[in-house]
Amino acid sequence: MSGRRGNLTALAVLSVAASKPMHPYEMGQAIRGWGKDRDMKVKWGSLYSVVAALEKRGLLEAAGTAREGNRPERTVYRITAAGRAELADWTRELLATVDGDHTRFRAGLSVAVVLPPDEVVELLRGRLRALETGLAADEGELHRHKGTVPRMFLIEDEYALATARAEIKWIYALIADIATGTFADLDKWRSFHEHGGLDGDAASAWEHAEQHAADSTGDPS
Repeated sequence: MSGRRGNLTALAVLSVAASKPMHPYEMGQAIRGWGKDRDMKVKWGSLYSVVAALEKRGLLEAAGTAREGNRPERTVYRITAAGRAELADWTRELLATVDGDHTRFRAGLSVAVVLPPDEVVELLRGRLRALETGLAADEGELHRHKGTVPRMFLIEDEYALATARAEIKWIYALIADIATGTFADLDKWRSFHEHGGLDGDAASAWEHAEQHAADSTGDPS
């Protein structure tokens, strides 16, 4: 499956479809309303083709039709068990993989709630190990160049190191918040998974929380 995970529009679709069945237009509204298009690159022109591709792969399935006013009937899709598994596996990949693309890590964080908090902590610890190993190697490389290469040619490396250090510091703090129970609303996050995951009431609660978060950060939609 991982070879097909380049288009984050599919992740956005799966994440909103996990809350309730929707037709593609409603999915687009939810993606905007939840601010997912700020967390990951969404290709709006391919939204309907992405939904069709997810259905073909068995990750979404038609659940009926809906009509609003004089509009034509629209097919409503629901996420399948395979779709939920793909959403969870994709999230694990985004949280754990260090590839220099910080936008993918942000995308993973934006849907991290689909995993239990303790699993997220373990994934972040693995990410930390990879980040710290890479940081040590990059610091050594920069040190070897100093004094022989003009600094004007090294400032992008200095920036990369500063970014890595900041990410490491932030992840340590996040892990500590979850591990010590000081993470706000941790009980709600745990309850999502103690009661069978993001289905039913838990999914509805997630939907409302996402909308509230988007509203509070000034999302114009």
